[in-house]
Amino acid sequence: MNINFVYDDVKASARLEELAAKKLDKLEDKYDFIVRADVFFKKENTSSPDTGLICNIRLSAPGPRLFAESNNGKFEMSIAASVQDLERQLEKRKSKMKTH
Repeated sequence: MNINFVYDDVKASARLEELAAKKLDKLEDKYDFIVRADVFFKKENTSSPDTGLICNIRLSAPGPRLFAESNNGKFEMSIAASVQDLERQLEKRKSKMKTH
């Protein structure tokens, strides 16, 4: 699987890339039909310290693209929430693929 990282108002971080890649590799092991992942790290100015660090993940797989977005106070939490959301979507996609 090819993983692309895009940073918007955020300094590039090897640690964040490694964490995201590790979580996405686990998804790829479970769902081998994933082709590519685009990971977007974005920073927004918010009044709350619990939000503002956004992680968007877009997966290319057979059928429509899968997308998840999470907004938390830490990128690590945003990555984890986005990956969990994608895992639910992948589980649905896999069950639909089995029935067809």
